[in-house]
Amino acid sequence: MSDAPRPRVLVCDDEQQILRALRVILRDAGYEALPAASVEEALDAAAVGRPDAAIVDLVLPDGDGVELCRRLREWSEIPVIVLSAVGDEDAKVRALAAGADDYVTKPFGPRELIARLQANLRRVATEGEEATIQAGALEIDLSRRIVTVAGEEVHLTPTEFELLRQLSRNRGRLLTHRELLVSVWGAGYGEDTQVLRAHMANLRRKIEPGDEPRIIRTESGVGYRFVA
Repeated sequence: MSDAPRPRVLVCDDEQQILRALRVILRDAGYEALPAASVEEALDAAAVGRPDAAIVDLVLPDGDGVELCRRLREWSEIPVIVLSAVGDEDAKVRALAAGADDYVTKPFGPRELIARLQANLRRVATEGEEATIQAGALEIDLSRRIVTVAGEEVHLTPTEFELLRQLSRNRGRLLTHRELLVSVWGAGYGEDTQVLRAHMANLRRKIEPGDEPRIIRTESGVGYRFVA
């Protein structure tokens, strides 16, 4: 058996039943859970335990997951996954805008939660290392700004390439409409989802032949995710 330390995951939820379930799910998947039941407890646990990632509920007794994400982001870049009830779309968007990397809707399946956690941890581990990104038949040469599909070069406009670059460099992570608009077009376009949808449609048509998107997934009302 390996003596390597288990990756630590901060888990913050004020429902003890969910907190216990999260500890078991994480333990069985090879992680060590750092439990907390409030914003302040979570911040203390993060400062002392230095976790590798965090899973936080949106509703907490002394604040909310949005505030916790914002305060964690003041000094930490660890992946943060928020847990939310069905219908909390505005809260999801606010949490993502505050620095959360992903969200999982309650009730959640253990395998989905662990898969999302692993994807975000992999993204952090490889961030900045890749010069070329491969996704099936799609290949993106980030340094030379060349995109090919099945070996054939695809012409992208500078805006389309930047959109693809942002999404692929954050593989597995949900990027909000606002996050993409600000990073690609600038702060003045933060609410212009129409221009984003138009460029995304053009990009998909060029890199994803067929009716069913397999590389860039739409998260309805929230944003897009590079899933290949």
